[in-house]
Amino acid sequence: MAKKNVLIIGAAGRDFHNFNTYYRDNADYNVVAFTAAQIPDIDGRKYPAELAGELYPEGIPIYAQEELERLIVDLKVEDCIFSYSDVPYNFVMSLSAVVNTVGANFVLLGPEKTMIKSTKPLIAVGAVRTGCGKSQTSRRIIELLMEQGLKVVAIRHPMPYGDLVAQKVQRFATVEDLAKHKCTIEEMEEYEPHVVRGNVIYAGVDYEAIVRAAENDPDGCDVILWDGGNNDFPFYKPDLMVTVVDPHRPGHELAYYPGEVTLRMADYVVINKMDSADADAIQIVRDNIAKVSPNAVVVDGASPLTIDKPELVRGKRVLVVEDGPTLTHGEMKIGAGTVAAKKCGAAELVDPREYAVGKLAETFRIYPNIGTLLPAMGYGDQQIKDLEATIDKTPCDVVVIATPIDLKRIVKINKPSVKVGYDLQEIGTPDLAQAVNEFIQKKNLK
Repeated sequence: MAKKNVLIIGAAGRDFHNFNTYYRDNADYNVVAFTAAQIPDIDGRKYPAELAGELYPEGIPIYAQEELERLIVDLKVEDCIFSYSDVPYNFVMSLSAVVNTVGANFVLLGPEKTMIKSTKPLIAVGAVRTGCGKSQTSRRIIELLMEQGLKVVAIRHPMPYGDLVAQKVQRFATVEDLAKHKCTIEEMEEYEPHVVRGNVIYAGVDYEAIVRAAENDPDGCDVILWDGGNNDFPFYKPDLMVTVVDPHRPGHELAYYPGEVTLRMADYVVINKMDSADADAIQIVRDNIAKVSPNAVVVDGASPLTIDKPELVRGKRVLVVEDGPTLTHGEMKIGAGTVAAKKCGAAELVDPREYAVGKLAETFRIYPNIGTLLPAMGYGDQQIKDLEATIDKTPCDVVVIATPIDLKRIVKINKPSVKVGYDLQEIGTPDLAQAVNEFIQKKNLK
């Protein structure tokens, strides 16, 4: 029987994982190409032979998603595998219509075919959208586990935008490791908060190899925490699934793929940011949780903000720099920096759009609804340079930095600046301590 030609539609993450777990050693299929979207400058390269396995000695080419229809026809593709996250349902089905119109099947692989079983107890943290506060939740759970004397190793959803062979398995134990692995700003924002708290985090491309390395980490491993990205469902089979929802975007928990999957899978659901959300929006989210995940335990949560020098903001014209992906495909119109600036009495939020240069200007063209915020985009050296130049050109009194990392370590800022911090704070009970204690007892970890 002839092999079925497959094209994987992705964004440098779930696409490679779907290939590795389902197609790499499957002789019934021939993966002829990947396409790339969402992240700039990741097309035009190859999934390398060193990672692609014996069936693909030449590797697999990666094209821009704009070429999808041509590729289906020219490469005689039968199945297109949709493999990226945090997109609305109408986008998914519109793309399905494109694929079907030129004759191919549109396929969504599920958890059963793509989840890997760890030999260690595993907690997975996910979210229904980018920017819900999943990373804060992960850090809180890790702190609770470490308080019980357990060694926790985190594994982060992939962001392999560089040399894929070099990024097969990455281990981060110190801030210096971020430079060693040539991390982008987006990667640093996810890895640095873990290592500065004293726990190891792994990431990369081959998540079977990654979890085996994590299980045998030289510093020890009692529990693995999957720190999911975007709104994807886990790469590993969880013993406990915690999903974070955001009342600043009520209704999104039932309108984005695969965020609703993470909600339906949840053992615990954290409603975050309740301290800054409208009561009506919170109730919409509560009702939707009850509708699709009635057996989940709901934890109320807040994200109290800290700002290191609030006196610099009062009465000033400020430029707010927020986490990039939260503003772009996360579609957030307001972030921690905006809330902090207003609470501290800023006179005005300066609109950076007319001062944006290079790739930052391109980001605003692609995502015109970002508004008067500056996304801290840094997928490559040029973007980082353009971010620095845009901050320098924007006429403001103070820069409010609301990224999870110390941005001044990466970007030279020639203006007064303040740093906004935020961590998860549970409100009342049930709380995440209950979830962790139940998990510890269930897995006999004491």
